[in-house]
Amino acid sequence: MPTRSMLGRLVLTRLMLARLMLARGLLLSSLLAAPGCFLSRTTANEPISPALVARLEPGRTTAGEAASLFGAPAEVIQLGRRSAYRYDHTLTKRAGLALIVVGLFGSDTHADRVWLFFDEKDVLTHVGATLRAEDAEYALPWERLEH
Repeated sequence: MPTRSMLGRLVLTRLMLARLMLARGLLLSSLLAAPGCFLSRTTANEPISPALVARLEPGRTTAGEAASLFGAPAEVIQLGRRSAYRYDHTLTKRAGLALIVVGLFGSDTHADRVWLFFDEKDVLTHVGATLRAEDAEYALPWERLEH
């Protein structure tokens, strides 16, 4: 039969256990509700070098030489007996801020894109390039980006 002293210790132990569990619960809930922030960066395909684009010479560069410089195109389009190669690179930067009851997230995506047009003999006729991927910025929704 348990003595009065043993019952007192058992009640004290249960009380301490209840307080410990309450303290752990409060700590866990405060960590989950704590504010935080993040930055992330996502890329698609290899960056396009402006120096490589400058090496292309309409009337001289062949499709094989272009493929040697840039690798496989993302897309090849047949235009009758002519063709067009598309190369692209995309960069997305994201920033976020999470407060206790609200999350604010911003995302900025820019791309490099090069179109190469070849005649029926696979000789380059035209080059079109937009190289803006590195202009992507980390920003939250209230920040105004100048592009």
